[in-house]
Amino acid sequence: MSGDALPGRLGEIVDEFSAAPDDLRIELLLEFAESLPSLPPHLDSSDMEQVVECQTPFFLHAEVDDERVSLWFDCPPEAPTTRAFAGILADGLRGGTVDDVLAVPEDLAERMGLGQTISPLRLRGMHAVVFRLRRRVGALAAAR
Repeated sequence: MSGDALPGRLGEIVDEFSAAPDDLRIELLLEFAESLPSLPPHLDSSDMEQVVECQTPFFLHAEVDDERVSLWFDCPPEAPTTRAFAGILADGLRGGTVDDVLAVPEDLAERMGLGQTISPLRLRGMHAVVFRLRRRVGALAAAR
């Protein structure tokens, strides 16, 4: 499945993953795991929403300012797959709008070809991350 319908950089990332063989997908995941930005000084995991459906402690935070969304994710380095998914979302949605975030499909991981690479349990966690991220951004946008 193509990333054409996805916003900007996220569509490019999906296309890159979906075209890659399994062994390269693992390498790409590790690169994104290492590239996850650190939390800003004003934020720590106690200020963030935990995605309890994830096997790994995973936290997300979103802010909306003039329809632009800022996203932060926190998960341990010992969980490279989950951390990579956070890195993909952070990179792919950087500078995005509320509509960009709300357009992210819950099956994003499958569109990337990760259904062939990672366990069903990890996939369920990734679905939950997207669901909670969209819910959080939607609520913030509605409150404005």
